[in-house]
Amino acid sequence: MNILVTGSAGFIGYHVTKRLLDDGHHVVGLDNLNDYYSVKLKKDRLKETGIDLQQKTNSKEAIESNVSENYIFYQAELGKREEIESIFENHSFDVVINLAAQAGVRFSLKNPHAYIESNINGFLHILEGCRNSEVDHLIYASSSSVYGDSKDTPFKTSHSVDRPVSLYAASKISNELMAYTYSHLYDIPSTGLRFFTVYGPWGRPDMAYFKFADLMKSGKPIDIYNNGDMYRDFTYIDDIVESIIRLIPKPPSNDNQPPEHVFNIGHGDPVKLMDFIHILEDNMGIEAQKNFKPMQPGDVPRTWADTEDLFKYINFRPDVSFEQGIEEFVKWYDEKWA
Repeated sequence: MNILVTGSAGFIGYHVTKRLLDDGHHVVGLDNLNDYYSVKLKKDRLKETGIDLQQKTNSKEAIESNVSENYIFYQAELGKREEIESIFENHSFDVVINLAAQAGVRFSLKNPHAYIESNINGFLHILEGCRNSEVDHLIYASSSSVYGDSKDTPFKTSHSVDRPVSLYAASKISNELMAYTYSHLYDIPSTGLRFFTVYGPWGRPDMAYFKFADLMKSGKPIDIYNNGDMYRDFTYIDDIVESIIRLIPKPPSNDNQPPEHVFNIGHGDPVKLMDFIHILEDNMGIEAQKNFKPMQPGDVPRTWADTEDLFKYINFRPDVSFEQGIEEFVKWYDEKWA
């Protein structure tokens, strides 16, 4: 297949792109390589998939592309309409996997405009590209953040999501509504994925497990919010990738009107924050210095995914335990990052 992956230098996008290339697909990737977190990490991920930006020659074109075997990479802005239109005009895609977004709950409190530009305007440009090029299947990233601080657990896709507690969450709810509308108007088969705290090797340094590892390694204290009374449904990256790969050939049927689905992707087994810290300490061989603090604005005390619908649809359930996943992350961290 010919597949577009947006956010292909990001955490999930990198792993999905690598798996698609390993499976023999032709991939076009795009990423803006912004400095929300380490640009070097993003470039290192690209290098793992055959794109070495250090060897890039200057180009007079508006969008610069870099090519390796079966992979074309564009450094482009999702929020810039002309750039996205150009990519869709120059390529024919069977599937579009939209993983590009401005991430982070707390960052949305400081820089809200970035979320509208990337997550709202940018997603509109993707939808328009799919509409004008008759893509067979659009798969896009949503988030467990859409459930807000709901006490009704485990979270089910049938639950109401009209009470977001961060602009990031509001932008993801908007994506789901936009995809539904385009599916209804233009019969675009679309699948939205509500990711639950994805972690693992090559992850995002702003995520708690990665940030804690950095602080512990440097002998600095970690901040523990809500006095440690927090639970997260951690989902290992390989389980996320396997789910996406199985979804690619299963677009919603036109028997569905509109042809759209939204699924939770989570492990289904929330881990208490203090247990998570102890597991990380055991694997790193370091005892963390701990600062206990109250809940932060925009944060939620618990996430917990009901994944029965996804399991019935693709016959797969995330099964990597948190203990296994953290062990793999620490191995990568010690070898590639520390």
